[in-house]
Amino acid sequence: MKIKQVLSALEQFAPLPLQESWDNAGLQVGLTEADVSGALLCLDVNEAVVDEAIRKGCNLIVSHHPLLFRGLKQIAGRTGVERCVMKAIRNDVVVVSMHTNMDNAMNGVNWKIAEKLGMVECRFFAPKQVDGIEAGSGVLGLLATEMAAGDFIGLLKERFHVECVQANALLSRPLRKVAICGGAGDFLLDEAIAQGADAFITGEMHYHTYFDHEEQIQICVIGHYQSEQYTAEIFRDIIRRQCPGMRTEMAETNTNPIKYF
Repeated sequence: MKIKQVLSALEQFAPLPLQESWDNAGLQVGLTEADVSGALLCLDVNEAVVDEAIRKGCNLIVSHHPLLFRGLKQIAGRTGVERCVMKAIRNDVVVVSMHTNMDNAMNGVNWKIAEKLGMVECRFFAPKQVDGIEAGSGVLGLLATEMAAGDFIGLLKERFHVECVQANALLSRPLRKVAICGGAGDFLLDEAIAQGADAFITGEMHYHTYFDHEEQIQICVIGHYQSEQYTAEIFRDIIRRQCPGMRTEMAETNTNPIKYF
């Protein structure tokens, strides 16, 4: 199987026109005419991830966050990105990224978060049409049963392996309707409130955004990495379905740069 066939399968699920204007999803490094020996699936690409792909005999890396966000004026090994590009090219490793197109896709990143929480009746809460494709920046759904705010935060810590959740004061009423935007999603907080959500889950949020929402909505910020860590499972399922028999490996390298002490 050619790498370009894998790329095509991923882009059929999350077409590139769904990405935001500032993004750089799609092919990052390499030639897609090569036969694929295996795909390493991950959230971020750093040198350790490229080394892991080489060690495991995978000539394709599929990441959520793009390796290349901005143009490179030189490739001299001075930065981690430059070294990754050099190492990938030297070892014939292709790097592909599915970022905000996967965030905005039906059954994409936010749907996976909802799945991990056992939510039902999910839908986009900030829907949009792109080239006739239904898409959206966030997902709204219901917990299987209503929960006290403290119990809900405990569930988040368990399901997403979170050491701490940043939250506003706990709501005194039970929670049922939950809005989700993985990564940096505070731009959708007002829309979540307008849609009647009891809780809003995101990966990171600005300090001042927490103010003035007491008893209005339960804000739950679980970490950017933690909120999107299961995205590789989406890649795996697409490839298994569309490219049967192809070897996939879930990256073991933890690329979260934030540590908790």
